[in-house]
Amino acid sequence: MHERPVRLSVNGTPVEASVEPRMTLADFLRERCGLTGTHLGCEHGACGACTVLVDGDAARSCLLFAVQADGVEVTTVEGVASTDGELSAVQSALRECHGLQCGFCTPGFVMSITALLRDNPDPSDEQIREGLSGNFCRCTGYQGIVAAAARAAELLRDTGVTHCHRGRSKSASLR
Repeated sequence: MHERPVRLSVNGTPVEASVEPRMTLADFLRERCGLTGTHLGCEHGACGACTVLVDGDAARSCLLFAVQADGVEVTTVEGVASTDGELSAVQSALRECHGLQCGFCTPGFVMSITALLRDNPDPSDEQIREGLSGNFCRCTGYQGIVAAAARAAELLRDTGVTHCHRGRSKSASLR
């Protein structure tokens, strides 16, 4: 198969690469960008572990081909903490509210909560549950995750932050 060029921004870093048309965005992020925080659970779009932000919207990276991400901004879980390593409000709230256990699903929840709070900075518990309905967790029972989403909303309101993720500004070229 012939490789196709793809240009996108990953966590604020411009990335150029040639990829097989069948390579998923999840595989591209993990194999070509070295960003292994995007987890592959079911590889069918059901579990949400591979959730990333594509132009700010939550998307299952196992269901997108890398060539479909040409020209977009992709944010992974590695792109939500500050450059000095300080956790984002969502990550801090998950830790504070015990919203994780084994951690496998956590990156997907971080990204889904980040998108949810960008669109709805003061969600009800019902809206949180609806916003996270595409993410599965087999360990926590969801109470800590829902509490963490509410706590993250509170933290963001208290600090006056209008977004939950950051970008980088260096460039990269991958082959």
